[in-house]
This record gives sequence, C-alpha cells and structure tokens, in this order.
Amino acid sequence: MSPAGEARTNIRVITIARKYGSGGGPIAEILARRLGWRLLDRSIIARISESVKASPADVRSHEETVDPWFHRIMRVIWRGGFEGALSRPESEPVDADAIAALWKHIILEAAAAGGCVIVGRGGQCLLKKRPGTFHVFVYAPLAERAERLREREPAGTDRRAVALERDRHRSAYIRHYFGEDWRDPSLYDLMLCSSIGLERAADVILFAAGLTRSA
Repeated sequence: MSPAGEARTNIRVITIARKYGSGGGPIAEILARRLGWRLLDRSIIARISESVKASPADVRSHEETVDPWFHRIMRVIWRGGFEGALSRPESEPVDADAIAALWKHIILEAAAAGGCVIVGRGGQCLLKKRPGTFHVFVYAPLAERAERLREREPAGTDRRAVALERDRHRSAYIRHYFGEDWRDPSLYDLMLCSSIGLERAADVILFAAGLTRSA
C-alpha cells in the first residue's frame, strides 16, 4: 500500500484489481485515456500471445489462474532476456509460472517508467511498497456484474456462477504467487463500488489519487 501521507500529486502508477464483471477494466481504460498514460492490459496479452504462438483468447483464459495446463515450463523465454522473449517466436506451450514471471517483469519495468494503469496480475502486491503508486479495488453487486457480463458470456451461461468462479481464480492466483489475500483492504488505497457509474468511478479514483484531470 502507498505510504501514508504521501503527496498524491506524486502518483505515477495506478493498479486496478477488480471483481469479474465489475467494470474494472473499462474504468482503467477511462483513467489511462484521461491521463494520457499507458494501459497494461489486453495489448500486453497480445504481445505475450505472439511470442508464444498462442491466441490472445488462450492466454487470457489462463493468465490469472493456477490451472495445471500451465505447468509445462517455457523457460527458453528467459534465456534471451525480456525484449528477446517478446520478439522471438517459440513453440513451447504457455506455462503459469513463466507467464507470472513475465508479468512481474512487465509490471516492474512499467512502474519504473511511470505513467501507467495496471489491471490485475498482482500489481497491488508487486508494487505495494513502491512510492508513487495508488492501488484500487473495484467491486459491484453480483446481480449487476452478471448483467454486465451479458454481452461477454455466451447465451445460456450462468453468469453469476461464472463471475464467482473467476473471482475464486483471481483470489487463488494472488495467494499462490504473492501469499496475499486478494480481498485484504490493506493492499489498497481505495475500494470502490462501480455501481456509481464507470465515468464517476474514474472521477473518484482521480480525485482520491490527487490526479484530477478532465477528459
């Protein structure tokens, strides 16, 4: 968590943890757009998928789980360094530990550069003691999340069950790789219900972080 009393005008990184279907991703997009910052989310997933010859959907479906599918190590990614890993095509399957390590490298590099909004992937844990960071947890009532997932999930899906299952996966990911409780308030500077609306939620985050800036 950001040190108490830190001047919010010094914030250069925002991390967004979110319950599935809460709108945390779209809120992060709004923040990045308003601030003119980089968004670490699906565009990075696409770069990872290109480097490992997997589809973005394949990577996205497993990236925040501890699914056994990941347990075939893709260690060759690390032999050429970070940039080489992203640009060199590899045929080995994606591995949970390799993806988590790659995300760690990406997050730390991005935080060092500053000016970024990081969605998920344990950013609130990796950067919890780093000055200049502001950590947010976005949630919403289950019924509202299920409604928001109507366009994302196939027809006939039990969207409430899917939301709860994805929450469990995210919680397990944080516990497995960081030894933290995903829901622990001490990891966050702000815990926010998105029922107030996505644009207004972004307003609240910017105000709380001392980064009020018009779109």
